[in-house]
Amino acid sequence: MKFLTEALWFPDISEASEEGILAIGGDLSVARLLLAYRSGIFPWFESDEPILWWSPDPRFVLFPKKLKVSKSMRKVLRNKDYTVTVNNAFVDVIKACAEAKRSGQQGTWITNNMIDAYTEMHNLGYAKSIEVWNSSNLVGGLYGIDLGNGIFTGESMFAKESNASKVGFISFIQNTDYKLIDCQVFTNHLASLGAEEMPRDKFLKVLKG
Repeated sequence: MKFLTEALWFPDISEASEEGILAIGGDLSVARLLLAYRSGIFPWFESDEPILWWSPDPRFVLFPKKLKVSKSMRKVLRNKDYTVTVNNAFVDVIKACAEAKRSGQQGTWITNNMIDAYTEMHNLGYAKSIEVWNSSNLVGGLYGIDLGNGIFTGESMFAKESNASKVGFISFIQNTDYKLIDCQVFTNHLASLGAEEMPRDKFLKVLKG
C-alpha cells in the first residue's frame, strides 16, 4: 500500500491488497477524485481514519438489463405514492446518506470533507443525486458519479420510509441509458436487485471503453 502526498497520482491497481486497498492519504480535490474514478479507484474510510483508496477485485456491478424487481416492489412502484427526481436536492441527499444508521457501523464515512468534495463534483456536473419524495418530504435517495462514459458509480443511498431507496434506485435504472452501474463492493441488498461480480480487469476495460 502506497502513501500519497500532494502529487496527483495513484499506484497501478495491481498493487492493491487482497481486500482492495490501494493507497492511503492524498486529498479529496476534484482533480484527484476524477483521476481515481477514471482509473477504477474510489475513496472509502471511516471518519477517524486517513483517506483510503480502493480498487477491489472482483468489482460488484449491475447491468441495467439484468435488474431484478420483486413482485412486492412492482406493486409499490405501481401505487405511485412516490415522486422520483434527479439532481433536485443533491446536498440534502448526501447529508441524509451521511446521517443514515447502518448495521455494523459506528459512524459514517461521509465526512464533512466528503460532503464538500462531492458537492463540488456535483456543481461541476460529475456527481448526480436521485431523490424520492412523498408529497414534499424527501424520504429516500442516492447519489453517485457520472463521468459521461456510460457508467454510473453509486456511492450511497438512504431511506426514511420502507422501500424508498429501492424506489429511487429501480426507477433510476429503469429510465437510464447507462451501460453499467458500478456498485463497487458486494452487498446483499444490491445482489437481490441483480448486481453481480465482475473481474477487475474486465471492469477496467469497460470503464475505459
